[in-house]
Amino acid sequence: MVIATMRPLTLAALALFGGSSLAAQTAPTTPKKTLTLDIGFVNASGNSDFTSANLGEKATWSLNGWGFTQAGKALFGKTNGTRTAESYDITARAERALSASIGVFIGGEFQRDPFAGLASRWSGGPGIGIALVRTKQDSLGVESALTEQKERGTDGLSASFAATRTAAFFRHTLTGTAAISEGLVWDQNLKTGDDYRLNSETALIAPLSRKIGLRVSYLVRFDNQPEPGFKKSDRILTTGIQVAM
Repeated sequence: MVIATMRPLTLAALALFGGSSLAAQTAPTTPKKTLTLDIGFVNASGNSDFTSANLGEKATWSLNGWGFTQAGKALFGKTNGTRTAESYDITARAERALSASIGVFIGGEFQRDPFAGLASRWSGGPGIGIALVRTKQDSLGVESALTEQKERGTDGLSASFAATRTAAFFRHTLTGTAAISEGLVWDQNLKTGDDYRLNSETALIAPLSRKIGLRVSYLVRFDNQPEPGFKKSDRILTTGIQVAM
């Protein structure tokens, strides 16, 4: 019943955002684009213990009052000729500001992590974000979304359910363009109270030049109801170079 309600809600949000976008196109503006690439070394523990490399990219652009973000990252490794790591994350998002501190968005995400028992997970839906702090040195924002989720385990079992996604993001500028950030994301299954996931990512960026910097991040993924036979948490430490295009 919840899923049946969520699908019309998501379609209605898409129609609303699409109509707003068409209206905004009556006043053309020049799009602004950014692209960053991450290449680095990874050490992980939990469901996988390995040493490998990671690749990541993030593209953002704005047009006619809308902001768009597309990001992806992949982990892959082998140990003694045997695959020991494989993880993919792809996200896409469109957002529009309603005021200086409030905005709406709609986003989608795909995940695959067979070493945590996850063959695929699709999720997405509309939400609202609020900027609580916005100064030269600090920014803090929170957001909440209703999502539809469809996941399939490596055992072949599938599940579909409605969920809420609550998140908080903090960034502090240290000196110049060096900064530290923290992101917390909580996904809650609306059908099963004990089924929830918590992600925490802490990152430090230290510039080497105007377009190249060192990036260190520590990601913790917690799943209170993991696939049978798998651990509840994964911890991934990533160090590498970030290049702004």
